[in-house]
Amino acid sequence: MKINIYSIVKPSKDQFDELIKEFIKMSSKYAKVEVHYIFNKTIAKAQTIGEKEAKQSYSDTYEPLLKGYNIALDVLGKKIDSYSFSKILDGKSEINFFIGGAFGFQREFLNKCDSIITLSDLTMAHKIANVVLAEQIFRGLCIKNNHPYHK
Repeated sequence: MKINIYSIVKPSKDQFDELIKEFIKMSSKYAKVEVHYIFNKTIAKAQTIGEKEAKQSYSDTYEPLLKGYNIALDVLGKKIDSYSFSKILDGKSEINFFIGGAFGFQREFLNKCDSIITLSDLTMAHKIANVVLAEQIFRGLCIKNNHPYHK
């Protein structure tokens, strides 16, 4: 199984990245997990123009990556617990998680995804959302494989 996490954020080397790498390392027993930070000149420029342009730039960046099973993380997404999250991982060879930029997603992009979930009702910085998602992926893989981490 391959799991990709795509996030509209400037890459950096910080303590959040160390935590994410640790969860990826622990997950490697069950799946190949990769994090892709995407931030380019088009996104940067669009974000200075306005919300509509920013959302369009996120969609333009992400749409070519829609393959396999696609999950958008959105504030209006479905609330699920860790056991339901683990069921999302069942029977899929490739799963892509998409974290939007500062302005969120266009409705059209969300409609192209197989599932829309939320990590919390709280708004989180992108780096924190990435850590939470990486941990939930590891937890879900553990639940799926009867590993005691999730207890």
